[in-house]
Amino acid sequence: MSRKSRAEIRKAIHRRIRKKVHGTAERPRLAVFRSLKHIYAQIIDDESGRTLVAASTLDKDLRSATGGNIEAAKRVGKAIAEKALAAGITKVVFDRGGYVYHGRVKALIEAAREAGLNKDEVKGKGKDEEK
Repeated sequence: MSRKSRAEIRKAIHRRIRKKVHGTAERPRLAVFRSLKHIYAQIIDDESGRTLVAASTLDKDLRSATGGNIEAAKRVGKAIAEKALAAGITKVVFDRGGYVYHGRVKALIEAAREAGLNKDEVKGKGKDEEK
């Protein structure tokens, strides 16, 4: 019996998430991809199949000694939000890409929110807030 690798499990989770998360022209999808060295974010309109805005730690203005750590993820989140706002995108659907909402992924998404994405969205109750 073969065992699935971490990458295969993440891809299966991502496929399951993508069945529910769709980006539209009014509210595109902010997709996150994480590698061991870098972190990537792109805003995608799934209806037309186009990437509207992208940012990663490979960009010249974001590249530094800190490749794929939490500080780099915060810089990428801020950069993607600034590019999105410049392109007229204010609301997005977050796609964590099958990764746990923790660490670098959480830092990127929170930095994007702080920089102005989904600004007027009311936060709902989470697992911790229900108790």
